[in-house]
Amino acid sequence: MPLYDCMLLLKPHVKKEALMDLVTKVGKHVYRKNGVLTELKSFGHVQLGYGIKKLDGKYYQGQLMQMTMMTPPSFNNELHYLNKEDRLLRWLLVKHRDVDFGFDFLGGGDAKNELSEYRSSMYESEEEEEDDDDDDDYNVDESEKKSV
Repeated sequence: MPLYDCMLLLKPHVKKEALMDLVTKVGKHVYRKNGVLTELKSFGHVQLGYGIKKLDGKYYQGQLMQMTMMTPPSFNNELHYLNKEDRLLRWLLVKHRDVDFGFDFLGGGDAKNELSEYRSSMYESEEEEEDDDDDDDYNVDESEKKSV
């Protein structure tokens, strides 16, 4: 099952109980489709870049929620009941693409060795630079060093 992010932008005056009621409604819908809700984030009140016009006025701020879930691909077509939800300003469903992280991104098992080689060569070059005498940069004579 693919991973999805469902972003919910709610009206700023919506109470926490009503917000959690909406999240529970979506979560139960995910569970009925044999999906799993993996993460739930609240970004709190956010300022909007432009006003969103609704029947009860124009809104310049809202409450932003992110729900990360694993559901079947047909789940997207079943979220249209959110359009009729009066507590919501906007909602968006985004599918995560196949993204490699960590050593898989670098190319498999040899990537770990490549990183350690890079790290050792990085430290070797620093040691060589430390041995360099900085006096050459300032054209200081040996006689001036002794007198100081």
